[in-house]
Amino acid sequence: MSNAVVIGQGYVGLPMALRAAEAGHSVVGLDLNESVIDDLNRGISHIDDVSDADLSAGLKNGYRATFDQSCIADADVVVVCVPTPLSEDGGPDLKAVEATARSIGQFVTDGTLCILESTTYPGTTEEVFAPLVTRGTLEIGKEVFIAFSPERIDPGNKKYGVKNTPKVVGGITPGCAARAVDFYATFVDTVVSTKGAKEAEMAKLLENTFRHVNIALVNEMVRFCQELDIDLWDAIDAADTKPFGFMAFRPGPGVGGHCIPIDPSYLSHRVKAKLGYAFRMVELAEEINHAAPSYVAQRVALILNDSGKAVRGARILLVGVTYKPDIADQRESPAIPVARELDKLGAHLEYVDPFVPEWRPFKDDRVLFASEDAEASAASSDITVILQQHGGLDICAIAAAAPVVLDTKGCLTPSDNVQRL
Repeated sequence: MSNAVVIGQGYVGLPMALRAAEAGHSVVGLDLNESVIDDLNRGISHIDDVSDADLSAGLKNGYRATFDQSCIADADVVVVCVPTPLSEDGGPDLKAVEATARSIGQFVTDGTLCILESTTYPGTTEEVFAPLVTRGTLEIGKEVFIAFSPERIDPGNKKYGVKNTPKVVGGITPGCAARAVDFYATFVDTVVSTKGAKEAEMAKLLENTFRHVNIALVNEMVRFCQELDIDLWDAIDAADTKPFGFMAFRPGPGVGGHCIPIDPSYLSHRVKAKLGYAFRMVELAEEINHAAPSYVAQRVALILNDSGKAVRGARILLVGVTYKPDIADQRESPAIPVARELDKLGAHLEYVDPFVPEWRPFKDDRVLFASEDAEASAASSDITVILQQHGGLDICAIAAAAPVVLDTKGCLTPSDNVQRL
């Protein structure tokens, strides 16, 4: 077993660090946020997928957290799990990756395996990460080993976690790949090696671009199906009975989280910057999915209009404001642009979400507080909009109390007071 440093103790790095510690590795979680580090060492978790009990078990297994970057000098393996948000030009912001690579280069010792897990465009590992790690003096494949392994964490997924989600690995050299495969195989059930680092980087973007494009397909179809009086949800359920050649995607209020709305942009940006032409399918999917929250607001306005009411002054209850069910993560949640659209139209907004006691969806940082009585809020609303289906919410009871409901998740049966998106 090895001495491992996992840089970045967020929703990717922390579960991976704890799983490696459980398998017998000596693991240090490195993060620049000192308050997070203090909490981690006291057994207090800051992410949904790691309970305090999980973290306490990890501490007993030898995991510890620090903000002291000199710990890299003692590592056999360094894994980088830092964020790569979108930059202003639409590409990945690699500042955190670059800063981390420089830190590794400052402390790295002979024979260390360095793995980048942060999602980015194909070529980043070889062109950006590796040169900063090696400082132009260490030979890759002999003195230092460098690989890319895309994170595949699915927040809130109770079935698949670090251990049983296959791990894709691409090394800059075959020796780098072999070292990375050997490391991950100690705590991940299945490890898949690609031809190189660029192929591993592309695999991650392909996965999420596939989902992005197919979500856009049904988000576009739901609009004209509404006009043609076709129940698209029923059509999807029927198509899903085919045992081959079809995978069901369902419409919704938009796409959220760090992956689906962002990762395809990395690829689109890379194609345009490197080759000079557009990745048109991704750009169209982005246009459709980014417009989905506006379509929700339009449907709300039309439903209110049918009741003889204006959006301005209407009481609107939003149900569920996170981007996924049963987690507190609000990153890129479509509930945010939905709220902004309705606020601009003059609506009075309330929301209910057991995972978000306070919500700041507006650019002026106004704060909303979650309703403590969902059914009473639904009863007093002019319209209730289902944006997320948390297990702790009785959606049927909320809908029964509401005068009218717009269901953007397809979780209710259409009725006199329930319309699907």
